[in-house]
Amino acid sequence: MPHQALSGLVALDLSENISGPYSTKLLADYGAEVIKIEKPPLGDSSRRAGPFPNDQPDPEKSGLFLFLNTNKKSITLNLESEGGAQIFNRLVERADILVENFRPGAMASVGLDYEVLAEINPALIMTSISYFGQWGPYRDWDGSDIIAQAMGGLMGLTGEADREPLKLPLSQAEFQAGLNAAVATLSALYFRDETGEGQHVDISLQEAVASILEASVTIYSYSGFLRGRMGSRNHLQCPSRVMPAKDRFIHVQAGANWDHFSTFLQAPQLMEPRFASILRYHYADEVERLIQPWLEKHEAGEIFATGQEWRIPFALVLGIDELIADPQYEARGFFQEVEHPLAGRLVYPGAPFRMSETPAEARRAPLLGEHNEQVYIGVLGLSKDNLTDLSEQGII
Repeated sequence: MPHQALSGLVALDLSENISGPYSTKLLADYGAEVIKIEKPPLGDSSRRAGPFPNDQPDPEKSGLFLFLNTNKKSITLNLESEGGAQIFNRLVERADILVENFRPGAMASVGLDYEVLAEINPALIMTSISYFGQWGPYRDWDGSDIIAQAMGGLMGLTGEADREPLKLPLSQAEFQAGLNAAVATLSALYFRDETGEGQHVDISLQEAVASILEASVTIYSYSGFLRGRMGSRNHLQCPSRVMPAKDRFIHVQAGANWDHFSTFLQAPQLMEPRFASILRYHYADEVERLIQPWLEKHEAGEIFATGQEWRIPFALVLGIDELIADPQYEARGFFQEVEHPLAGRLVYPGAPFRMSETPAEARRAPLLGEHNEQVYIGVLGLSKDNLTDLSEQGII
């Protein structure tokens, strides 16, 4: 029995920044041997992105890099050199998976496109992540997370109705694409194990965003109705939005039983027929004005706890500092401390899903080129003199 679900798999990670590294992090955390190939002398661009302890930039202490590259091995290799491409081809011979997120055509420009690599290893699964996909009129456009959110339709749905569209915070498109890439890669792996055939997996950030717009596209297809921006409101449920309580914000949702909700709030006026109807979202402003005075008299924690006793799904709006101390996270051991030789002991989010027999493991991200000797000497059979020569030539 393998120790972890993906033990025995070998993945080459050519990707940088977020989308590709997140997909390979998922593979590595569940046991795959992920060899992160970084271009010398600086490595993955996220090493320079931070945040850094005490705001002191250090390529070995970037919080972004450390989170996205747990459990991986790092080697340095310049694919643009002839010697680097030859070494890379030897690694491809031994790999099950290759993940890259360069601009479409970049791999082909150095003679390492899928068709070439499939000749070397016909069972190889190559996953390419880009902002608009490997073909189409936007293929060669530059992109970013905010561009993917805008052109994927998400920004058009985010924000207040009378204000400009908003970007969701952080890099939601990048992470969604990384998750899609991990799922697609494992699906291709299952097919490979059944047939012996590898394949090229094409992930588009724009499409990753467009795939999570709930029923907005389907509703438009059925009826021509365009869902607009509604702030924190839900377009079909009322109330279902973030509102201020006495001390902080809380998400208010009525649940399935309107009579029950009205009784809990001691607000019989909510039983007026137009409010008691499932079409009450047409009167959302009035409904919320009736609820707000009661909320302002009670603290959010009290509302949350008492609401749970009544089976009414209020939700506290937790800050990042509160997540780590939240008793549910603590009970499940979600947040984990990982020791790094240079960055020290830091708290990391844990595995996004649990497996009873083959769980994820949390081990630190690698130093730049930390595993050069292990891979080049131990796996490929090069000598230390070879490594010295390769380093002097700028190949590793």
